[in-house]
Amino acid sequence: MLEKSLGVTFFLKTPEKKENLRVVYLRVTIDGIPKEISTKRKWDVTRWSQKAERANGSKEDAKSLNYFLDSLFNRVLNYRTELINSDQTITSQKIIDFVKGKNVSKVKVLEEFQLHNDEMLALVKKGEYAYGTFERYTTARSHVAEFIKYKYGREDLEFRELNYEFVKDYELYLKTVRNCSNNTALKYIANFKTIVLRAIAKDIIPKDPFKMFKSKKTKCNKKPLSSEELQRLENKVFSSERLSVIRDIFVFQCYTGLAYIDAYQLKPSDIKNGIDGSLWIMSNRQKSKSKTDIPLLPQAIEIMERYKSHPLCIERGSVLPVKSNQKMNEYLKEIATICDLSGELNTHKARRTFGSTVTLKNGVPIHVVKEMMGHYSVKQTEEYAITEQESISVEMQQLKEKLSKKKEYDMDDKLGFLEDPCFDDNETNNKPDVLPDANLKLIAQALDSIKKILANS
Repeated sequence: MLEKSLGVTFFLKTPEKKENLRVVYLRVTIDGIPKEISTKRKWDVTRWSQKAERANGSKEDAKSLNYFLDSLFNRVLNYRTELINSDQTITSQKIIDFVKGKNVSKVKVLEEFQLHNDEMLALVKKGEYAYGTFERYTTARSHVAEFIKYKYGREDLEFRELNYEFVKDYELYLKTVRNCSNNTALKYIANFKTIVLRAIAKDIIPKDPFKMFKSKKTKCNKKPLSSEELQRLENKVFSSERLSVIRDIFVFQCYTGLAYIDAYQLKPSDIKNGIDGSLWIMSNRQKSKSKTDIPLLPQAIEIMERYKSHPLCIERGSVLPVKSNQKMNEYLKEIATICDLSGELNTHKARRTFGSTVTLKNGVPIHVVKEMMGHYSVKQTEEYAITEQESISVEMQQLKEKLSKKKEYDMDDKLGFLEDPCFDDNETNNKPDVLPDANLKLIAQALDSIKKILANS
């Protein structure tokens, strides 16, 4: 918003007791409304030019004062330009407050981070966030706190001290001092960026220190279990009941696509008759709250029936006796060694196996898999659709067959002229002994085509 008028004046204020040494004042006038403030600098009135609004002479003290006043004048003009560009109302009081430093936020980073986490914890109790999400932000705050102490030797920083250099140095700290992988470091940086964007939204800081920060996640090759590995795992007989239970829960996830927390919270009331009269899982995902309707495959129903009388299931009112995620993953590592399975075996690998080996590999359309897995977009599902060598082989074999059929079809098409009545040896057909020129031309073209096909075979 443009002002009608702007006046910036420096003058020496006359004191009650008249003396030559006087305080230099700044007066800002917007739309005829003046506001003034002391610059806290004193100057001899005999060495002052009110016309120039500067100190007279070429001595160093005069040059120093004039340089200070010029800087202050430029700051006022620059701030006025910022207000115009951001479409804010310009007043003389607002500019004076800027000179005083009153409008410069002194909110600190870790204080605001903690405020965010406290609000999130309150929403966790309301069911709007998972407790695991709150824990990740708690860890992210501790990393930022350790970095500030490591680099600056301080307990906290003001938001206005953040810049691009801070972000880059924090990334380096996470990857070197904390020894985080690239993707893990970027997750912690993303958590911190949430706090920075919150500060921008609250007008705590005007600029985004992440504006020039570029990052790229490392693509991970997280393979699912192959069909052969899944079958080997299902058929394995364990001497330990502990491992048998964990294996069964994992296999149940492989045939339902449930994430660990969803399998843990699955209750008998979530098992209902679907539109086809068979059993379905009808619930909402803990992570995204999205609705998931999953028809139960025979393998999953068998496991579910096996544990309906398990003491832990009765006590918790759950479908499966799922242990903590840490214990599950610990025992799955042991199972992977016993079954000679490639790669790391964890609870999330079951969900990936469902999305790839169990469904997509067997011809289930990806948009159907998306709905069963509770994804918001097909792009999310595509990350699970890691094609196995076996699938590639099947697809390429189908392509070979299609190309072979096409080649045979092209050959038949070229030889079609042989069925022309002119080639019938039956004299009763009364066909001419000499072929018309048009037919001869057609035969010649066909023979050329045959030669080319044979040459390329």
